[in-house]
Amino acid sequence: MICIERMSVRRRGALLLDGVELRLGPGVHALLGPNGAGKTTLLRVLATAAGPTEGSVALLGRDPRVPAQRLEIRRRLGYLPQEFGVFPRYTVREFLAYAAWLRDMPGGRIPRAVETSASAVGLTERLGHRLKTLSGGMKQRVGIAQAMVNTPELLLLDEPTVGLDPGQRARFHALVRELGRTSCIVLSTHLLAEDVRGVCADATILLGGRVVFHGPPAALDAAGGYDAFVPPE
Repeated sequence: MICIERMSVRRRGALLLDGVELRLGPGVHALLGPNGAGKTTLLRVLATAAGPTEGSVALLGRDPRVPAQRLEIRRRLGYLPQEFGVFPRYTVREFLAYAAWLRDMPGGRIPRAVETSASAVGLTERLGHRLKTLSGGMKQRVGIAQAMVNTPELLLLDEPTVGLDPGQRARFHALVRELGRTSCIVLSTHLLAEDVRGVCADATILLGGRVVFHGPPAALDAAGGYDAFVPPE
């Protein structure tokens, strides 16, 4: 579902990603690394919000450089950036419906999709509430719901469990495990013990824009753990 070959990304003369090679299929895949390692840049490329300077990227069997194929990818992906904008006066229902419309969902399917995604994150009773009235944790759950409202085949989540309490994290873990049966989920996180070992089939560590480890959590532990690849900050 994701095929990256010798991909590099430069912005304003800075090398943000350097020769990245990665192939990911269905399942939940952790993306790890310190601040500035290139995680957000990689997620932006996977979300078709940015493109590579060198190398190639194929998503869901399509080439995001081709406008028609890029549009089809966007219809079939969900994305939660680390900081996502909301319209404070929108209700939860209106915001999720807007997210579904942006992904070109047929109008007749949107109301049910909104109900389903809100229920999945425990927000059914908040559908009529305006976003400005919600707590930080609830807004994070709205972000997760908008990312999955179109039942995406490719789901990109940047620090999705920030702001969630332990019970909400457990619910989120169960949700992504179920979605990962058929979808490719890339989960950027700093919660190694909770998010990675509890949910993910494998982990990719970026350091200085390069992939320094890729494999299952057990292999990461056998190699000395995260700290064996990333020096303490």
